[in-house]
Amino acid sequence: MSSGAVAGPDGRLRCPWGLSAEDYLSYHDEEWGKEVRGDDALYERLCLEAFQSGLSWITILRRREGFRTAFAGFEIKVVAEFTDADAQRLLADPGIIRNRAKIEATLANAKVLAGWAPGELDELIWSHAPEPAAAPRSLADVPAVTPESTALSKALKKAGIRFVGPTTAYALMQACGLVNDHLADCTAR
Repeated sequence: MSSGAVAGPDGRLRCPWGLSAEDYLSYHDEEWGKEVRGDDALYERLCLEAFQSGLSWITILRRREGFRTAFAGFEIKVVAEFTDADAQRLLADPGIIRNRAKIEATLANAKVLAGWAPGELDELIWSHAPEPAAAPRSLADVPAVTPESTALSKALKKAGIRFVGPTTAYALMQACGLVNDHLADCTAR
């Protein structure tokens, strides 16, 4: 795989990972790096990034609708009311990643966030957005962790949010548009 922008099937240049699987193309062009706001929407991304830990993003992307169904559309107030029976149901659901620690963290995080004021998660996450930086020229220029993602991870953990290390926090920042890591020549930039 090239480390610089690559021409897609339509001739437009894109980040090479966006062309590595058919499912990635629309995600790359229409979602990744675009601003995501709202507590439920950010909770969903936070959960999906946590489930991705140790796996490829394509695995999560292909099961996203299963996750949305299993976790009540990631409505924080609804997921916060999930019971032990719901946790057992989730552990048996083939439409999601059946990892006990990740499922338990998703449910525990909803319980924490349900006690927050509306907009508080949005405010906390977006308060860690760095100043815009120069566009990366190649994949080698894209970090996995930054001081801002480390600070966001610490702030979330201090608030009681689980399964969000600095790498997961940076992936969240990329996915939700806090940073724009589309390559300089990428059409989605």
